[in-house]
Amino acid sequence: MTSWPGPRIFDGHNDTLLRIMNGQITPEDVAQGLPDGHICLPRARAGGFGGGFFAMFVPSPADQALRYEVMEHPPYDLPLPPRIPQPEAWDFVTREFAALEALQAAGAVTLCRTAAEIEAALQGETMAAVAHIEGAEAISESCEELEPLHSRGLRSLGPVWSRPTVFGEGVPFRFPSTGDIGGGLTEAGKRLVAECNRLKIMLDLSHLNEKGVDDIAALSDAPLVATHSNAHAVTPHSRNLTDRQLAQIAETGGMVGINFASAFLRTDGKMLADFSLDLMMRHLDHLVKFLGEDGVGFGSDFDGALIPQEITDCAGLPNLRAALRKHGVDDALMQKLAHENWLRVLRATWGE
Repeated sequence: MTSWPGPRIFDGHNDTLLRIMNGQITPEDVAQGLPDGHICLPRARAGGFGGGFFAMFVPSPADQALRYEVMEHPPYDLPLPPRIPQPEAWDFVTREFAALEALQAAGAVTLCRTAAEIEAALQGETMAAVAHIEGAEAISESCEELEPLHSRGLRSLGPVWSRPTVFGEGVPFRFPSTGDIGGGLTEAGKRLVAECNRLKIMLDLSHLNEKGVDDIAALSDAPLVATHSNAHAVTPHSRNLTDRQLAQIAETGGMVGINFASAFLRTDGKMLADFSLDLMMRHLDHLVKFLGEDGVGFGSDFDGALIPQEITDCAGLPNLRAALRKHGVDDALMQKLAHENWLRVLRATWGE
């Protein structure tokens, strides 16, 4: 058995599947080791990365490098990309699901459908993987696709990425700004919430605008969760959560995964990696203030964002643990942040 450097970290969000879809890597690369990127099995073992939510995301035809360049120079307000047609998104997401299954066949991950399976995988040799859809473009207004996807292993879904869908509106990459941009959920969006509750698919608030969050808070019978978001009071970015939203999440026993993306951590909103992890500790303190020690975890955005240079990739997580220790985090809270809080929320959401 591998000796892990501290409690294994179960993570709220990564975009590794998109790298496979883009032809940058193969599932076998992830299993055997990579020269670049944020996640592969050897690095996960070195850093104590236990896995997490593997996002199935349909990219917009835009240049991420150009977006990052704009975000180096606040203030900024990037326009929302247009909607993705449902048939196109369905084709892409079903192929991404096949890529996730190929990761399991290659021995890189164990696809988990229950919190008990995650807990078991965290003790094993592969990464635990939960199937997540980021932006529900692949789902039609009738939501008829949810049941077969759930049978295949889907356990988490975000109604939007940072662009509109038939279900609601996302927030643009805007700094400084709140998320109070656009209208609430559509009637189809309200059906989506009801169907996710029925099937016990976790709803992710990350990327959703403020009125959409309010609607889910009013409609959902599950804990409110933002898998990869930070505190707006520390970094006033449209992607971060206001104190009012944190109070809404706390009221349901939900949680927030701290996003490692530089622009959502830095107080100046810049997408630049050269800063101290003390900034992440400020977000941690603020989130714990509102959510308590049981309501915070990590949602790195590995393979989808510019990560602080002190972490770099999942092999760098011991540096995060060291920063947490220096900040006064004890063994009990370290366990909660690493994976216990995620397991608690998922048990409640999935009815275990």
